[in-house]
Amino acid sequence: MNRNFRVYVAGHNGLVGSALVRELSSLGYDNIVTRTSKELDLTRQAEVEAFFGSERPDIVYLAAAKVGGILANDTYPAEFIYNNLMISTNVIHSAYKHGVKKLLNLGSSCIYPKLAPQPMKEESLLGGPLEPTNEAYAVAKIAAIKLCRYYNRQYGSDFISLMPTNLYGPGDNFDLLSSHVLPALIRKFHEAKANGQSPVEVWGTGTQRREFLYVDDLAQAAVFLMENRSYSEVGEFVNVGTGEDVTIRGLVETVRRVVGYEGEVVYDTARPDGAPRKLLDVSRLRSLGWRHTTALDDGINRTYRWYVQNVAAR
Repeated sequence: MNRNFRVYVAGHNGLVGSALVRELSSLGYDNIVTRTSKELDLTRQAEVEAFFGSERPDIVYLAAAKVGGILANDTYPAEFIYNNLMISTNVIHSAYKHGVKKLLNLGSSCIYPKLAPQPMKEESLLGGPLEPTNEAYAVAKIAAIKLCRYYNRQYGSDFISLMPTNLYGPGDNFDLLSSHVLPALIRKFHEAKANGQSPVEVWGTGTQRREFLYVDDLAQAAVFLMENRSYSEVGEFVNVGTGEDVTIRGLVETVRRVVGYEGEVVYDTARPDGAPRKLLDVSRLRSLGWRHTTALDDGINRTYRWYVQNVAAR
């Protein structure tokens, strides 16, 4: 891929978008286009059309989305389905209309049925009911996959979709009301340690299993596939993960050790666990020539250092 191409990263201030900008910059892409949500509202079709018409990007990374954990997804389902449907529809359609050479659409492993066979293969999509607590978000992400598929089929575009597992890393959301489990644990343990508080409460039983991918690894996978693979090779979408999972109790103990919290942990079993297990089958991704490099302990250490320097120090 020509590194002089004009590259638009939608959602550049977010966890994934900022990692993409870091990766692209490190590889010599120096014509990166970004807009904040105040400068460009991706839910408004007219604004998106005008942006693509004036900026004429060659390449698009669609990392913009409304995201959150179980509480946020379950509390604001209308906002999650509306915002994510509008963002993907507007960006993908404008990319087609304005001749974008290649687009990468980023989704989420929550697209899979709640009880999908483990590890989850790409073929399991739409094979059963979704997890109710994040169904609205999942439906929007599934729609984006299908948009890319059918634009490719009808118009000959080269739009590919990646479905990453649970992501974490620098730039994560550490707000306890809307964050995912790993950043929430980092903040809870850090504040409990700093304030001498105990116990720390964790939602659910802790028996559910989750897979975690360091966000810079995802960015490397995304750029690798954009540079080296086409839609005809990737297929409708491809899972991006580590192929390894851990119980939430195991994750809790790892984060506790990294932070240095020595107090008690209690599990609120009245709270939902969500899906019992979410592990991706990454055999297709590995056949395309990529695998992750950051171990979970190492990634959590890096993330905690970033949190201390950039969030807790405020």
